[in-house]
Amino acid sequence: MTDLEYLDHAEALLGRVEACCDRFNDETDADIDNQRVGGMVTLTFANRSQIIVNLQKPLQEVWMAARAGGYHYKFDGACWMDTKGHGEFFGHLSRCASEQAGTALDFSA
Repeated sequence: MTDLEYLDHAEALLGRVEACCDRFNDETDADIDNQRVGGMVTLTFANRSQIIVNLQKPLQEVWMAARAGGYHYKFDGACWMDTKGHGEFFGHLSRCASEQAGTALDFSA
């Protein structure tokens, strides 16, 4: 994958994370503060826990840090998959965010 293709896919991922947070705030009581600075989005939940999603351009990866741990994802041509077998990014983000928010949140939808 070229650097430009990576950036297109990675920027789409960050945009989707932001759009989902906005939707959750409109439709639920989740109260997620999402802030983007460059290639990083920080989600802060009501209990002050955070999930950080950031781009690792030199490696063409997306990294996620959550209470459950740190994870690295590579684009496989269809979706972002964890490099150590923890599954697809949006499904994994949904599980981590639901746990930290204390309510079901589906970033896959």
